[in-house]
Amino acid sequence: MRTSRKVLVALGAAVVAPSAAAYRFAIEYRRRAGFPARRPPLETPQAYGLPFEIVAVPSATGPLPGWFVPAPGGRPAPAIVLVHGWESNRARMLPNARFLHAAGFASLLFDVRGHGDNPPETLPISGAEFGADARAAVEVAAARPDVTSVGVLGHSMGAIGAALAAADDPRIGALVTTATPADPRRLTRRTFQLAGLTMPGVIAHPLAALTTRVYLRPRGHSPSAVSATAAVRRYPGPILIVHGEQDEVVGADNAVRLERAARGVAGREVELLILPEGRHRWLYEDPAYRGRIAAFLARN
Repeated sequence: MRTSRKVLVALGAAVVAPSAAAYRFAIEYRRRAGFPARRPPLETPQAYGLPFEIVAVPSATGPLPGWFVPAPGGRPAPAIVLVHGWESNRARMLPNARFLHAAGFASLLFDVRGHGDNPPETLPISGAEFGADARAAVEVAAARPDVTSVGVLGHSMGAIGAALAAADDPRIGALVTTATPADPRRLTRRTFQLAGLTMPGVIAHPLAALTTRVYLRPRGHSPSAVSATAAVRRYPGPILIVHGEQDEVVGADNAVRLERAARGVAGREVELLILPEGRHRWLYEDPAYRGRIAAFLARN
């Protein structure tokens, strides 16, 4: 009996020690990865020859600074809410605002909480916060008398937010996602790789699942609540999914997963655009990107 007890204690220690180490890893990951470096905008729409007015987007953490770029001539037109990515800011979306303006659209650009000109957050930021702030920006755009309808376009983490907002707000008539992580666990696993943490899948996958749950816990989110894949399944409207085939941060297989999920909703328009030379950033430099998005939004 004594020998059996020693064996059980040893086995328990063998299980608990790695589990405790994994939990400590997840806590440290959250501390390091949950708070973006803030980069204030270095230019305004004026640098792109665009008219604009300064707006504030009300949010749960206070007003978010933004710009509204009206349609040419200030005439009533659809507005596209532009949602930037991680450690970015509203100015990074100005190239999108420029070609949308040329195509006849208005746009609303803003800094997500903890980004740009906003103060730092005390809790880690996830796709859920991007989604909540995107919905708040949609509210501002939809309330304007010079806006006839609202669409959303997001990049990377901002695309997760755009998808979550579209799934929850029936006023959003069209959704464009670019360079979008399809699933939070897969994103966490990818960040391990980008940080040079090589480990076999039998360790990496459960560790990514645990780390994702621990990361989301302070704000009470579940992994499914911040999943772009789950969001596009809920959103009934038209979707354009754009990705660079050479994306070095979020692999193009994420776009295929999103398309598969989106096509599960019968009777709605789903488009997939893979840019052969596209990487994670600067997709807007490709004429196919600009033309396809403008045509998609004009139809919808």
